[in-house]
Amino acid sequence: MVEKRLSEIKSGDTGVVTRIEGDGALRRRMMDMGIVRGAKIEKVRDAPLGDPVEFLLRGYHLTLRRVEAENVWLEVEE
Repeated sequence: MVEKRLSEIKSGDTGVVTRIEGDGALRRRMMDMGIVRGAKIEKVRDAPLGDPVEFLLRGYHLTLRRVEAENVWLEVEE
């Protein structure tokens, strides 16, 4: 297992959240959206210009900007 940022994984890759960085408001917002330690996230696709990025999390599709996704760390199988 390798630890990577959510913004670094490729389409189709899946990982488990290990930590969330950033200031209090950003962390709280991420947690409110369901991005918590232990949550499984799959990258679905990138927008045509690369931003935002779509993820599948807990049965729903979530779209984040790359800047926001850089604050989430995942454990990914290589």
